Amino acid sequence: MKSVALEKHAGSGASVVEGMHRDSAYESTPFLSMLKKDDASHKHVMNQYLTHWEGNGTGAEDTDEARNRRESRYETVVNNYYDLVTDLFESGWGQSFHLCRFRPGESFVQAQARHEHYLASVMNLQPGMKLLDVGCGVGGPAREIATFADCHVVGLNNNAYQIERARKHTQSAGLANKVEFVKGDFMNIPFPSNSFDAIYAIEATLHAPSLAAVYTEIHRVLKPGGTCALYEWVLTPSFSPSNPLHRSIRHRIEHGDGIPHLATSAEAVAAMREAGFTLVRSDDLADKGDKVPWWYPLAGEWRYVRSWWDAVTVFRVARWGRVMVMGFLKGLEGVGLCPGGTARAAETLEVAAKSLVEGGQEGIFSPMFLLVGRKEVDQKE
Repeated sequence: MKSVALEKHAGSGASVVEGMHRDSAYESTPFLSMLKKDDASHKHVMNQYLTHWEGNGTGAEDTDEARNRRESRYETVVNNYYDLVTDLFESGWGQSFHLCRFRPGESFVQAQARHEHYLASVMNLQPGMKLLDVGCGVGGPAREIATFADCHVVGLNNNAYQIERARKHTQSAGLANKVEFVKGDFMNIPFPSNSFDAIYAIEATLHAPSLAAVYTEIHRVLKPGGTCALYEWVLTPSFSPSNPLHRSIRHRIEHGDGIPHLATSAEAVAAMREAGFTLVRSDDLADKGDKVPWWYPLAGEWRYVRSWWDAVTVFRVARWGRVMVMGFLKGLEGVGLCPGGTARAAETLEVAAKSLVEGGQEGIFSPMFLLVGRKEVDQKE
C-alpha cells in the first residue's frame, strides 16, 4: 500500500524532486523505479548536481574554496546525488549501500551481512534496545541488525525518496514492527537528547559538512553509557596532499560519491573526541592484510568469485558491466524509455568506482575506518 506522498526535501527544488520521482518509490524493482522518473525533472537534478563540481563550466574544481562551497550546500549536494543514483545502487549493489571485507570463499551477500554483524557486536547490543541508524539508505543494514540483535532500529535519512523505498522494503520483509524510518538531517537530529541505547552509521557521515558537528549531534541523542559505532570513509596517513595522483583520486571519490569534503583518519578521530566521546577504538579494517581486497568486486577480480550470485554482482559492478549499463541506458534514453540524465548518473558512479579501486590500491583511502565511542554515564545533555 502506498504511503503519503514523498516528504519534502530540505533545501531548494523540493517540488522538482517530487515531480521527478512521482510514485516510483513503490515499484517492485529499482529498474522499474528508474524508468518511471519524470524526464525534465531528472535532467534538472542531474544538471544541478554537476554545478557543485563544475561550477564555472570549465571542468572539475579541486580547490579548498570549492570544498567549502559544497560543505555550505551539503543538503542539496547529497540529496541531488541520492535522487540520481539510488535506483542504480539498488540494481547493482542490493539494499545495503556499503563496502565490506571478504574472507576467502565468502560470498558477497555473506560478507556484507558479516560487516553489519561485526558493527553490531562492538556495540554490545541486548535484545529490545532502541538503536538509531544515522544515514540509513534504503534500510538494508537496519533490517539486518534489527533481526540479528533483536533490537528496534530507527533509520534516519534526509532523502525522501530513500525513506519511501526503505519503508516499502521493510513492509515487504514483515519487519515494520522492528524497523521504522524518519526523515531528518543528521546535523540536527529530530529527537530529544538521551533517546537511544546505541547509535551506528555505516558509510553515511562522510556526507556531513563537519564530522565534529555530526558526531556532536549523535552524542547528544545517545543515552549516557551508550555506545556509538561508525564505519567512516577516510584518507589514510599514506595520503599526501602534495601528490597530484593522490589529490586526483580524492577529488574523483568526492565527485563520484557526493562527498563535500573527504576527511583524514586523524581528523575523524579528533572529531569523535571533540564531540565528547570517550574513544574506545579506532581501527582501519581495510588495513588488515586480507587475502581478498575489499575493492575486488569493483575491480572485477574474478578469481575471488565463489558463487553464481557473486558472478552476477561482479559482472554488474565491475568496469565492463558498468560500461554495458551506461550503453544500455543511453539506448533507453534515445528511444524515450528512460529519463534524460540516467546514463550520466551512471557515469558519475563509474567515476566513483574507478577512484575507489585506485584509492584502495594506492593505500590512501579506506571505506571502513572503525570508530567506537562511549558516552560516559555522567554525560547528560
